[in-house]
Amino acid sequence: MAGRDLRALFSTNDRSVQADEAFTNRASQWETVAAALTEHIQRISAPGFDAEDLEAPRNHVLVFHGVGGIGKTTLSRMLEAALTDAGRRPSQWGEPGWPADRILPVRIDLARSAGTDFEQIVLTIRAALTRIGRPLPAFDLALRRYWEANHPGEPLEEYLRRGGLGSRFGQAMPQQMQSALADVAQALMLPGTIGSAVGQVTGALIGALRERRQTVRSLAGCARLADLLEAEPDLDALSFYPHLLAWELARLPEGKRVVPVVLLDTFEDIGDRTRRDLERLVQRTVWLLPNAFWVITGRSRLQWADPALQGQLDYTGPAAWPGLVHTAVPAARTSTGAGTTRQVLIGDFSPEDCDDYLARRLTRDGQPLISRPVRQVITARSHGLPLYLDLSVARFLELSRSGRTPQPGDFDHDFPALVARTLTDLTPDERHVLRSVTLLDAFDVPLATRAAGLAHEGPALRLTERPFVREDSFGLWPFHLHGLIRSVVRNADDTTDDRWSERDWQQAAQRAFATLGEQHHNSPRPGRLLLIACLRQGLRLARDHRLDLGWLTEAAWTYVSDSVWEPLAPPDTDNTGLNTAADALVELLSALARRQHQHRSHTVARLTTVIDSHLLPDDLQHMALYYRAKAHRDLGDSPASRAGMQAVADGQGRLAPAARRGLAHLARMAGDFPTALATAHTLGWEGRHHRVQGDIWWPHGDMDRAAVAYAAARDEAEHHGVTGERGNSQAHRAFALAFTDPAVADSELALAERLLAGVDLRATTLITYIAALARDAGRADADADIDDRAQVLRAEILTAGVTYTELALDLALAFHHAVRNDQDQVAATMARLSENTRGGDYAYYSDIVAFMADLPLEEASPTRWIDGAQHTRRRWRGLVTARRDDLRTSL
Repeated sequence: MAGRDLRALFSTNDRSVQADEAFTNRASQWETVAAALTEHIQRISAPGFDAEDLEAPRNHVLVFHGVGGIGKTTLSRMLEAALTDAGRRPSQWGEPGWPADRILPVRIDLARSAGTDFEQIVLTIRAALTRIGRPLPAFDLALRRYWEANHPGEPLEEYLRRGGLGSRFGQAMPQQMQSALADVAQALMLPGTIGSAVGQVTGALIGALRERRQTVRSLAGCARLADLLEAEPDLDALSFYPHLLAWELARLPEGKRVVPVVLLDTFEDIGDRTRRDLERLVQRTVWLLPNAFWVITGRSRLQWADPALQGQLDYTGPAAWPGLVHTAVPAARTSTGAGTTRQVLIGDFSPEDCDDYLARRLTRDGQPLISRPVRQVITARSHGLPLYLDLSVARFLELSRSGRTPQPGDFDHDFPALVARTLTDLTPDERHVLRSVTLLDAFDVPLATRAAGLAHEGPALRLTERPFVREDSFGLWPFHLHGLIRSVVRNADDTTDDRWSERDWQQAAQRAFATLGEQHHNSPRPGRLLLIACLRQGLRLARDHRLDLGWLTEAAWTYVSDSVWEPLAPPDTDNTGLNTAADALVELLSALARRQHQHRSHTVARLTTVIDSHLLPDDLQHMALYYRAKAHRDLGDSPASRAGMQAVADGQGRLAPAARRGLAHLARMAGDFPTALATAHTLGWEGRHHRVQGDIWWPHGDMDRAAVAYAAARDEAEHHGVTGERGNSQAHRAFALAFTDPAVADSELALAERLLAGVDLRATTLITYIAALARDAGRADADADIDDRAQVLRAEILTAGVTYTELALDLALAFHHAVRNDQDQVAATMARLSENTRGGDYAYYSDIVAFMADLPLEEASPTRWIDGAQHTRRRWRGLVTARRDDLRTSL
């Protein structure tokens, strides 16, 4: 119900201030459902109701909205259960006023984790209607036509079984659809062989409907059936088929009539508010099925009654959806007449509703008393907790009494009262656990118990049942605190008798940190997910509480070993620079992860700060040195890269083999291939010897030998379980083979894309794009396309600051121009390569372009080829002539 906020009203002498508040509860929500559904049944049973009316306002939707974790999904499930079986209805819920067998509930989970798409929504509704026990021919014929057009060769029975619909509703739907098809074919007197072909039956039916034949009079009453059957059977057409379902439901005989109650849960997951593609299809379904009743649960209220959405959705505005017009009054205790709101706010508020609530809570002459900037600060701090909003309103009135206008800065504020109210009904052990888990982003019962230093799990288990503890069943640690509760318990002044001292907080942080390390070390299936989760929480604890690195050192080495580079650094809270080893490790790992998205010069600067701080132990210091040397190499600063790699190699630490590989790369870049090859033979797996050899052989034009080396590198990485190296080696194999066989390159690129999925390797991804250019080189129809793709790639490369990939791009373009025998473009590319390799590194790229185009070398580079320049020339020229021959053959 809505009422006056008496505390706010009695906090000011200004009688022009209007103060309102609202309350909701689960029993009243059931009352709302029961009343609205009763009204709906009465409306669709009235003689004047027309299921085919496309213009009448819709009032058959009820929305429950609120912040995540407040119980919307539970409410949706409880409603489904209560509507399915009266025995499962909670005792405190009242008796409904409709026959139980008249209601047909069907709940659809729209959560992204459920993977529900629009097809499944439509099929779920139709599958639920199989309980009627008879075909719905108009709808079934259209759906069968859609299915065969969009899922050729896929039996509907198999799809229903795989998607779980078969187990929920049985397998009657395909039989009912086939029966409908057969009945229509028989009515049209089609031969039996034709009767099973939906396309021919549909065509014949359309003709019969257009000619108004008596044989199809049972379907002739559906005025828009022929139009829908003639439409292209795509997803857009599917969203109009519910109109046929509405017509079928309306003409059921009295004994078979049912009222579908469709419960759409997690509505926020069907898309965001900038793209409404799926929402448009769902809304169209709701509009075209007015004899069903819809209960929608989601984080925010439905905006369908907002006129501003015109053009984004088909049916918008208050005239179309009178019950969805937004007001400050929740619907939990209102009547359910056509003009009342059908949007019920439950639990915590979404940001939009926080602002609406604050704007309407205190008003003067109908205008918000709390300004928008102040509302924004309160909303951000509240985490949607209604109590925080109430306390902020009280603070606003308190500040107003001082004679000045409250400002946004006045609300960057924690309320100690929230601590007291949160702790009021907790046992001492539960309070202890609560304070401990405020140090954690997420937790489970064992982690919470160990962090609290307790010997028994009961208090932690009881705490997880409290309403301010949210549960994500898909999370590694399923529980987390409501954001505001966590903030205020951790940061607000604690005036309770059992408040903690700073030493208490420090000891709890150490316990939590140690427990995370134990979970990571002792887990029977440590895996990448657990590693990242432990690192994220452990880094925050170590940084914020100045803890020794401990297990973080080994975890950091495991993190870099896969080259996956998930973001894991916690946000910087003070910007006071690097003061502890934990500060330096957070910055080191953050710089390594972010280098895939930043220019390499930023990486160099950040790693230099870490190195110069001298806060890290020697092995982690070498990690910073090594990756800075790699960044220097990417930037084309070979002297700095060589110095860094040599320092790490001389240190004989964990990265010494990788540093020796780096030195081999530098020798290759300088054109000293014999030295690079000799070094590669000494590297072993730790130095990625096979990949280094592949990097040596492809510049020689020996693509088959390079591909074999890269395949060996990929398989070795697979054996050692190093995901990033596996994808990197496969990408380079695809690059080598792109110069020899486009068809083979296709499959190799597809494999590279699969192996790189979920791996954040920007430079490697760029290599796959360049490989795709080389694969397409020489095609007469590809000139403009290749130029366009090359421009986009060059811009991405410049943004990343990975110079060698731009040289590889020019080499692929030169290959294309050489195959096309475009000497002007070859000369232009050669000139660009010469300019970009003036420093000496990769100077042989210009030689390779000359080899491709069979041009003399005006000034040979000082490159030392493995078997001499002439053999290398012959191989590169052979690749060009082979591609020409292949293209000529394929014409």
